[in-house]
Parts: sequence; structure tokens; C-alpha cells
Amino acid sequence: MSAVISKFTTKVILALDYSNKNQALELINNLDPAIYRLKIGKKMFSLFGKSLVVQIKNLGFDIFLDLKFHDIPNTVFGAVSAAADLGVWMISIHISGGSKMLQAAKLALNPFKKDTPLLIGITVLTSFTEQDLREVGINSSITNQVLMLSRLAKQNGLDGVVCPGEESMNIKEKLGFGFKIVAPAIRLIEDPAYDQKKVITPKLAKKFNIDYIIVGRTVTFSKNPLNKLKKITSFL
Repeated sequence: MSAVISKFTTKVILALDYSNKNQALELINNLDPAIYRLKIGKKMFSLFGKSLVVQIKNLGFDIFLDLKFHDIPNTVFGAVSAAADLGVWMISIHISGGSKMLQAAKLALNPFKKDTPLLIGITVLTSFTEQDLREVGINSSITNQVLMLSRLAKQNGLDGVVCPGEESMNIKEKLGFGFKIVAPAIRLIEDPAYDQKKVITPKLAKKFNIDYIIVGRTVTFSKNPLNKLKKITSFL
């Protein structure tokens, strides 16, 4: 269902933020793992642990384990190694942990060879405004902060970043089109933004050559999640 855009194909990652595992599995069992990837974040991992990761992986899905590790280098080394042991496809860490932490995370993946997960860095959360940045002591525009963190991620060997979709082309142009962009907060025009400030449509994601879009509540809160997913995918 995805269409090639130049040399790019924008792919869909569905964020699973359910409290009820059976409700999540009901949706998952109606999805094609050749089209959709799945994201397990802090909520479901805290509720159901690694057994859920293994269960979904055994259904044939690529899993983005989005736990956003951010700690001292040794702790992140251990966390990334444990996550990779689960056979996940992608792991997230906060770039603001600094070079030593990023290097430790990358080093943790060395033993996994051809099964190495993608290591993706978190830049600025899509719920943030520039006022929020100033509140935590960052006197920079979101565009400059995202680019600075993205440079740091690339310099330390990460495969790409999670960033607001509207920042993606700036990063691609500055850091290369092989550097992967994962964009959350994807919404159809008619969908509510919830607490997201930096939202874009699937159509814009295609235009911006974003590698992976993350859809969550706009699908999981929908009365018909499958139809909503198909509609989103139709723009790609």
C-alpha cells in the first residue's frame, strides 16, 4: 500500500498504548506485518514486560522499543544491550544524554552483528514549544535545537532521530538523506491534536521524505482503527 517517493518509502509505525493487552492483540491480529511496524512504549512495557515484546515479535512484526533511555553511560549500555537481546528492530535513547552516553549505547550493540537494531535518538518532544525549552534552560529555537541534537546523534553513530515532522527536511538537507527520520504526532486534518504541539499530516510526511511516521491515539482512540490506518496509509 506504500508508494515510493523518489528513493524513499514512508512507512507506518503504530504506537500501542493500551492498558488492555487483549485489546491491543485484537487490533494487531488484523494487521499485515509487511505494511505496519509496532511501537511499544513505557506504558505497555511497564504493564506487560518483555513477554509482550516476544509475543508480538513472534507474530512477525518489527518492534520499535521506545523506552527513551537517558542515564549514565554504563546504565544505558546495559539497558540497550538488554533491549537488543529481545530482538527488537529499533531502540530509542535521548540524545541530550551526551556523547559518552551515545557512544556507550552504540558500543552495546556491537555483539549483535547483522541483528543489530536501529539506534534512534530523541531530539525535541512534539509536545514542546519554545517556551517549554526556555523553562528547562534551553535558549534556542526548536529548529536549532533539533538540528544541534541531530548532528550530535550522527557524529556518534546513531542511525537517525525522532523529531517533529516539520524539521525533517532541514535535517535531511544538512545531514544527508540516508540519516533516518522518525516523526510522531501524525494526524489527519480532522483529527484532534491532544497534547501534541508539532503535528503534521501523512500527506506532508510523504512530501518531506520522512522514513517512518508514528501514529497512535488518532488510530487507537478511533471507533474504527483499521479504517483509520488504511486512510492514513493511503496518503503514503
